Amino acid sequence: MTITLERFATPNDLPKSSTVVIIGGGIVGVSAALTLAERNIPVVLIEKGHIAGEQSSRNLGWIRKTSRHFEDVPLAMAADQLWQDMPKRVGHDLGYKQAGILFLADSDEHLSMHENWLKSVKPLELDSRMLTAKDIVDKVPSGKGNWKGGIYTPSDGRAEPSIATPMLAKAAIEKGAIIIQDCAVRMLSTSGGKISGVVTEKGEIRCEQVLLASGAWSRRFLGNHGISLPTLPLICSVMRTKPMEGPTDIAVGGPNFSFRKHMDGGYIVTQRGALDAPITLDHLTIGWRYLSQLRAQRSFLRVSLGKHFIKDLSMKRKWHAGSKTPFEDIRTLNPSANTNLNNEAMTNLRNAWPVFNQAEQEEAWAGVIDITPDSNPVIGRVGEIPGLTLATGFSGHGFGTGPAAGQLAADIVLDSTPLIDPYPYRFDRLK
Repeated sequence: MTITLERFATPNDLPKSSTVVIIGGGIVGVSAALTLAERNIPVVLIEKGHIAGEQSSRNLGWIRKTSRHFEDVPLAMAADQLWQDMPKRVGHDLGYKQAGILFLADSDEHLSMHENWLKSVKPLELDSRMLTAKDIVDKVPSGKGNWKGGIYTPSDGRAEPSIATPMLAKAAIEKGAIIIQDCAVRMLSTSGGKISGVVTEKGEIRCEQVLLASGAWSRRFLGNHGISLPTLPLICSVMRTKPMEGPTDIAVGGPNFSFRKHMDGGYIVTQRGALDAPITLDHLTIGWRYLSQLRAQRSFLRVSLGKHFIKDLSMKRKWHAGSKTPFEDIRTLNPSANTNLNNEAMTNLRNAWPVFNQAEQEEAWAGVIDITPDSNPVIGRVGEIPGLTLATGFSGHGFGTGPAAGQLAADIVLDSTPLIDPYPYRFDRLK
């Protein structure tokens, strides 16, 4: 089964030039295109497949500040306001709702982690607060779990990934952006050591600035230009139930499950305590940079060596402008959902809230997440190639901050006053 996604057609005529070219049609690239179009900056967004075809439509739809790194919270706070204003901005309901997010703790260790995070963000004056076991019963009744407590942020929320990015893209087009789908960008063009355009499978387009927002593909694209972006892939499997009566409108994250209400009345469910980690060549070359993460999260990873390794090994890492690229061979990353993980999630969830015994699966899917060594994204310029800006490596957290990340990237491209301080996201911190 695959995820339902709002798809739409766009013209395929490649313009000869633009001020800005954006590579990648996920929520960050589309948000940047919308921002630039609103500022009357000529912008062309080029997507090798279709808008939001990969992780931007395959995530859980959570919009959260809770448990983000301290330096990442201001971006999430800025995103909250942008999400609230988005229906008026794009003329469409995106399923956004500030229903709150609650993370559960089943041990003193987990509870202490939440308490330490809350202390670390105290200067930011969030509305997050610790909950007792009794508080959890009040907010999410009829449960059977033996919780030590939890952390709750009422202003956290959710939106629907399957409609959000397509609606932002349509709004960007209405405001003057050009969006081209089914067109792979093969290489950057440079003149005098700086960006002069991009070469696509349909020809070249001249431009002054390029924003690379290609998610899990960014490392391979940059590698062809001799630039190393350290990211590794993980795969998250997700399912959606048919409409049902549930225990709460709050999104809930347990140690080995999570759930949140979908706008159609069902629930989005995942095994929060497990991600597939198929070994690739990159794990062997840059895996050492992730040792601290591995020590802390080894129990979360289902490591495997098999078809993913062979498939990755067979994909080109170097090419020239006239040759076919991996982006044309694979238009959309569409990994199979791990049925075992989804079944685990439902079993664990049913043990905690028996009301989910009535749940029936409507659809299931999986998505590839690009993880950086510190789990924070890169939003900043590439010093080696003037005119190139990155907005990538969101480590599974990009949907919630997507509108703010796209606006920040647009600010950087234009050298205008940034939405928030971009320093934590600079590219050179990963070198």
